[in-house]
This record gives sequence, C-alpha cells and structure tokens, in this order.
Amino acid sequence: MGAERACISCGVVWILLAVAPAGPLGCRGPGPQEREPATRPGAGTMAIKIESEVFGRNQAIPGKYTGEGQDISPPLRWSSLPEGTKQLALIVDDPDAPRPEPWVHWVLYNIPPNVDSLPEGIETRKTLKTPAGAMQGENSWGRIGYGGPMPLPGHGVHHYRFKIYALDDELKLKPGLDKDGLLMVITGHILGEGELVGSYRR
Repeated sequence: MGAERACISCGVVWILLAVAPAGPLGCRGPGPQEREPATRPGAGTMAIKIESEVFGRNQAIPGKYTGEGQDISPPLRWSSLPEGTKQLALIVDDPDAPRPEPWVHWVLYNIPPNVDSLPEGIETRKTLKTPAGAMQGENSWGRIGYGGPMPLPGHGVHHYRFKIYALDDELKLKPGLDKDGLLMVITGHILGEGELVGSYRR
C-alpha cells in the first residue's frame, strides 16, 4: 500500500510538472516582461534600436531628468525602422512601482516617420511644434507630458522602459490618450518596436 501511494504521489508530481507553464525559477522578483505582457500584433515585428546620449542601456538615468532634478525628458534617438512605417509612438513606464499596473511616465504619439530623435525637454502640452504634429497623453499623475522618475525613498532600484512603436498606418488620434487608450488603438498596427531601459533609485 505504501509503495502504491508513493507511485501515485510521484505520478501527480510529474503530471503537475507537465501541465505547469514554463517560467523562471528562483527567488528573484518578476522582470518587466513578466510583470506586464507586451502588446504585440504577432511574432513578425522588427526590432528598432532606441538609445540616449545621457544614459546607456540598463544604466542610471541622470538626476536632471528625474523628479528630484529639472524633471525634463531626456534626449532620445532611434534607427532601423521597418519599411512601411507611417507613424511612431512612445510609452515610458515603471514596472517596479508598488501597484498592480506599471506607473506611466510619458505617452507620446503621432510622431512622423521621418523623425529619428527627440531633444531633451519636450514641452508639456498636448500638441507639439517639435516634432511637428506629435501629441502627448496623460501619465499616471493625470498630467500631460513627461514626468521623471521619483520612486519611493528606500524602495530600491526602479527600471524605466522607454518603448517605441513603429505603426503601419497614419492613425487619426486625439491628444490626451492614456497608455491603455493608446495601446488599444495601435494594437494590430505595430510593425516594429524597441526598448531602452534606464534605472533610478532614491
């Protein structure tokens, strides 16, 4: 009887292992991709290179661009847009914020496809003159435009995802969309995307 129970228990374990979804092992916290599944139209999207002259990939964002500094947006540039790109969008968020959803720092869209960079200090207004015609939406503070990193003191390192999307259509969008509203509209129109992650702690 004991042997039968052991076999049954063993069989249950193997069944559970077989049907359990694959995932990372260990005690580390969930990373950005685990915290929030990315919105994708499919596996055929192309990678866009996005970078900044003031911080490197997975490096600290200078205080100037945070809520403790001048709180202005950092300069960004990108390349390798997929053929057929008609419009660009940018979302910046923090998946390490102590809340169910990432904290949104910036929503920028309707960027013309011939634009390949953003200067620092983009104005906090709904419709922009530079880049011409670009629009901004609401961040998690309920404000228009960029809001810099300002994590809770002592909460550890937070990671900030600068995600750019290349779209296959000139979507007729209104200014003031939040992150969820923008993703709802652009899903199915994404030709390619890129991500630059910077960090900050207080």
